[in-house]
Amino acid sequence: MNFQAVKAIYIYEMKRFFRTLMESLLSPVISTSLYFVVFGAAIGSRIDQVEGVAYGAFIVPGLIMLSVMTQSISNASFAIYFPKFIGTIFELLSAPVNAFEIVLGYVGAAATKSFVIGVIILITARFFVEIHIQHPLAMLAFLTLTCLSFSLFGFIIGIWARDFQQLQLIPLLIITPMVFLGGSFYSISMLPPAWQSISLFNPVVYLISGFRWSFFGTADVAIGLSLLAILGFTALCLSLIWLIFKTGYRIKS
Repeated sequence: MNFQAVKAIYIYEMKRFFRTLMESLLSPVISTSLYFVVFGAAIGSRIDQVEGVAYGAFIVPGLIMLSVMTQSISNASFAIYFPKFIGTIFELLSAPVNAFEIVLGYVGAAATKSFVIGVIILITARFFVEIHIQHPLAMLAFLTLTCLSFSLFGFIIGIWARDFQQLQLIPLLIITPMVFLGGSFYSISMLPPAWQSISLFNPVVYLISGFRWSFFGTADVAIGLSLLAILGFTALCLSLIWLIFKTGYRIKS
């Protein structure tokens, strides 16, 4: 493996992150604070507890997942789309760097950025509510897998997109609504039985449920199903990326 090439791509992408460090760090802090004001104070004053957990603490895993998923997609999709847009992707493809090394550099940097943002949101949340993480290793595992899988998904979107509008299409119109409807701010057990069954077709439910379990030991679905869902999504994204590089879909034409 060409570790020097992976390192060069990774460092280049991380430098872009640090050039906008204030915006990158300040934005999630402000957003998290606003969510706590709106949901924690306004709604939390009317909902005492959810499944034995204070509502303000209950929404923390959902807030982290919301930001991590969107940031992972955004960082990875822009990182690979921009070289396509300005034409430097051909220099990268002609260099002595294979597809795995390219993906490792770009996806690794995007996953690192979103992981850092997830940790910042968790730290910010502690200023508003008291949080006790029952399974810290499971929490880190779910957070890492989510950052990795959605960065892979963002990489696919960056390859697929033909313009900047398409780059934002899936995150805004599909992923964000799925997160909001996936139990990020409520438990699906609070829904009527029919809507509970419908919610189980939303794959984000399994990710948020597993992540929330690592915090409070309670989940809407079995933890095994949550783990299977995130691993399956990661495998699907890896398979699609392999197919993209094998066929040259929208990168060699």
